[in-house]
Amino acid sequence: MMVKNTRLEASTHDDLTLVRCAKRGDVAAFEELIRRNTERILRLAIRITGSYEDGEDVVQEASLQAFRNLGKFEERALFSTWLTRIVINAAFMKLRAHRRAFVVSIDEIPEGFTPLVETIADSKPNPEHDYGASELRLALQRALIALPDAQRVVFLMRDVEGLSTVDTANVLELSVSSVKSRLLRARHKLRKSLRPYSTIPASATAYPPHTQQALDMTQAA
Repeated sequence: MMVKNTRLEASTHDDLTLVRCAKRGDVAAFEELIRRNTERILRLAIRITGSYEDGEDVVQEASLQAFRNLGKFEERALFSTWLTRIVINAAFMKLRAHRRAFVVSIDEIPEGFTPLVETIADSKPNPEHDYGASELRLALQRALIALPDAQRVVFLMRDVEGLSTVDTANVLELSVSSVKSRLLRARHKLRKSLRPYSTIPASATAYPPHTQQALDMTQAA
């Protein structure tokens, strides 16, 4: 039975059911699939392009591509994996079209979105704290944009988004060994770039666990 053209009912179905309904022309089913993935793919698009505006454009373009090519989706992978692959390709096309500094202004971040490098966790005024966090944030952003695209996306997906090595390999259509190799190189380059900032006091770089883990990975590489 085709899913009715309502978000309420579409939201009760699993992704595969929605995919099959969307292939039969149910627009609401496709919209529900996109809605379920929007937060994650927007975050990834912003982190690749370095711009919230470009990230939104990428998600719109990728969603349109997914809709146009849904009939080619063979259902051997998860829809989210297939969509993420489209988003990554669209993001890199956008990035290559107009290379820009990988710096996302705090003013560009909408309420509810968490940027790659969080602002300090301690809300008490502390000039040294603020300065250290700001310096490291800019250093990490510059180091990321300096990475080759292939290494940057692996680092973002594996160490920042928290995907497993196997899931990262599936999304990028790479072997597990290739993911490990690219990740190791990315961590090494980031560690080298961030070495001048290793003297910043720990109290000045108190990031939330998710972001801190990504930074710790570069230290351990």
